[in-house]
Amino acid sequence: MKGAKSKSDTKKADSRLAVKKKAAPAPKKAPAKKAKEAKDPNKPKRPASAFFIFMEDFRTQYKEKHPNNKSVSVVGKAGGDKWKSLSAAEKAPFAAKAEKRKAEYEKTLQAYNKKLAEGKDAEEEEDEESDKSKSEVHDDEEDDDDSADDDDDEDDE
Repeated sequence: MKGAKSKSDTKKADSRLAVKKKAAPAPKKAPAKKAKEAKDPNKPKRPASAFFIFMEDFRTQYKEKHPNNKSVSVVGKAGGDKWKSLSAAEKAPFAAKAEKRKAEYEKTLQAYNKKLAEGKDAEEEEDEESDKSKSEVHDDEEDDDDSADDDDDEDDE
């Protein structure tokens, strides 16, 4: 019986498999999210950080020095390295511009939210008026149809 497995060999294999087949923990599901609302294209965009304001200037300088470079990642890495090497005093003008843009953004956001709140009130009033006007128009059409039917009845006689 060469090559035949004995019962003890299969039990060992089964026991090894049983150890490996531990129950896997059930995958955790993320809590159900509400459907995302469509983004409003009129909403003001958030302001750029000091780093991104720095990168605006750095990109133009880098492209002047390296006109043949077309890799965005190389420019980004070089800009990041340069930003890390700057001192706090050198970063200050970019931080000041970022604060100025943030203040402007907050003003425009407040105006946007105020306009949005007023728009909802006006929209609700408009919906009420349009429902009333539709019913009145619909009633007029029915009256016209009735008179047309009366005319047809007279022709039949």
